[in-house]
Amino acid sequence: MSDDDILAQARAAFELAADAEAENRREALDDLRFARLGEQWPEAVRQARAREGRPCLTINRLPAFIRQVVNDARQNKPAISVHPVDGVADPETAEVMNGLIRHIEQSSDAEVAYDTALDFAVTSGVGYFRINTRYAADDGFEQDIAIERVANPFSVYGDPESTAADSSDWNTAFVVDALPRAAFAARWRGADAVDWEADDDGRASGAGPGADGERVLVAEYWRRERVERTILALSDGQVVEEAVYSARKAVFDALGVTPVGRPRKSASHKVTQRILTGAEVLETVEWAGRFIPIVPVYGDELMVDGRRRLRSLVRDAKDPQRMFNYWRTASTELVALAPKAPFIGRRGAFDTDSAKWATANVQSHAYLEYDGPEPPVRQGYAGVPAGALQEAMNASDDMKSIMGLFDASLGARSNETSGRAIMARQREGDVSTFHYIDNLSRAIRHAGRILLDLIPKVYATARVVRVLGPDGSAQSVGVGPGGQATGGQAMGGPAAGPAAERLKAIGRIHDLGAGKYDLTVRSGPSFTSRREEAATQMIELIRAYPMAAPVLGDLLARNLDWPGADEIAGRLAALLPPAAKGQDPQAQAGMRAAQAQMAGLAQALNAARAEIAALKQDKTHQARKLEIDAFEAETNRMRAMQRPR
Repeated sequence: MSDDDILAQARAAFELAADAEAENRREALDDLRFARLGEQWPEAVRQARAREGRPCLTINRLPAFIRQVVNDARQNKPAISVHPVDGVADPETAEVMNGLIRHIEQSSDAEVAYDTALDFAVTSGVGYFRINTRYAADDGFEQDIAIERVANPFSVYGDPESTAADSSDWNTAFVVDALPRAAFAARWRGADAVDWEADDDGRASGAGPGADGERVLVAEYWRRERVERTILALSDGQVVEEAVYSARKAVFDALGVTPVGRPRKSASHKVTQRILTGAEVLETVEWAGRFIPIVPVYGDELMVDGRRRLRSLVRDAKDPQRMFNYWRTASTELVALAPKAPFIGRRGAFDTDSAKWATANVQSHAYLEYDGPEPPVRQGYAGVPAGALQEAMNASDDMKSIMGLFDASLGARSNETSGRAIMARQREGDVSTFHYIDNLSRAIRHAGRILLDLIPKVYATARVVRVLGPDGSAQSVGVGPGGQATGGQAMGGPAAGPAAERLKAIGRIHDLGAGKYDLTVRSGPSFTSRREEAATQMIELIRAYPMAAPVLGDLLARNLDWPGADEIAGRLAALLPPAAKGQDPQAQAGMRAAQAQMAGLAQALNAARAEIAALKQDKTHQARKLEIDAFEAETNRMRAMQRPR
């Protein structure tokens, strides 16, 4: 396609996306300004009150509700877990992938990307984060994967035809940005600085002003197209593309892997990234993966009239917030404008000691003199306007009811006294807002699919990578095509030279492209929180059963956050008896004998219980027979008494 055809195609797709998202973007921008910037008074009302000198108080309670949902998600981090699917996939390689994903998340500050996206989803209805690749070093060709945050969600336009809950079916996407003119000229020398034609809402709330002469509006255009590829079945069970097999044929030949059967056509997707201005195509990049690497985190989602409508947590709470502001302003205004003339008397009654009478409201005087037969009368204070305060409380309760977050969820004291009851009340708030956290988990699950798709392609050459364990401990592992056992057998060209020596030192080489892997996402406390909880429970167990301290001492020390905790744990483990370590054969034999004896005793106990149950049943039958005999005797006696004499 020519540049003109690409620009025409992109403009048509962008127009559809902008039209489909117009209402969502207007509402999202209003929510954001209302909840975070405190723009909660209608402009006409605010100006009218300003002309009259009347107050417009804004007591914004919405950020506390937003932080409650977002910070709850921060305490329960969703974690990606990779699992092998087919027979070629290796559980140990799956653990390497888990560690590599943790390294990607840590090195690229993925937590910031996740938290920012969720914050916008709760506040305005939708947030985004994206996945990108970058060079591992300035002087090398190896690339790493990075998870990046999208600081401005209004710059993203998704596919209007998407229906998937995680938008994994996106076929088009746009990211509109306004670059400084100097930066634009430095990156694309000789290119015409012509703005991309965004709509008014996108220009104002998305990328910022682009036609002011200082910035240039550019569009990042993503397109996914359906393509066919030829795949091969190999003798070791792998299924690879014919192009991949051709590129790595030497490696497969060295491993003795050959094609099996005939190749076949398979449907797949190709993703292309283009950077556009209003006049030309600046860059074209063939993306390695088969998904558009922009991941949305939705708020409250529903389909109306064939269009996706996105709602925030604060959407329905804006009217109660306005009522709360109004009534608190009204009560403040009534108190502030209350008359400050507390003494009433006849004319001339204040002539004597007039200076003292003039300062009687602000100073304490030992006595006050007056003229006339009757003393001045002090007016009572009208009091706080109870009606206005009650309406403000009603508006506050309306906000809590609408969002499903009550005082206990916000940390306030309630009638509950036990810890279990308090946790149950707090859990009610978590349940009412759990769909936001669950939508984040769906987004991270889709991000995991993108990572699983990219990892074999980005880490396709033999290299040493850093992986992280669940506790954050780091180690280096070797990855590369073909894989090999410990000992470093030849891998062909990719592992020749200094890289081969490094890989030999590492040991086993893991082939990240072999086999199929799936993933799950689990939400829960971080490893540090779980370790602290384990240490607390161990301490409680030792307090209840002190005899367990010598056996659990090393485990307890290992879970404590002390300098030298591992060394202390090692010393305590050395003091354990051989039986506790499982190293004493006699102890093990005695344990097995005890277990067998316990099993025999359990069988005897079950037999005794069965015998007792049978005896009880016999006694029950006997008691029942006696009751029946007594009933028959009583019946016969009554019949005998009723016979005529």
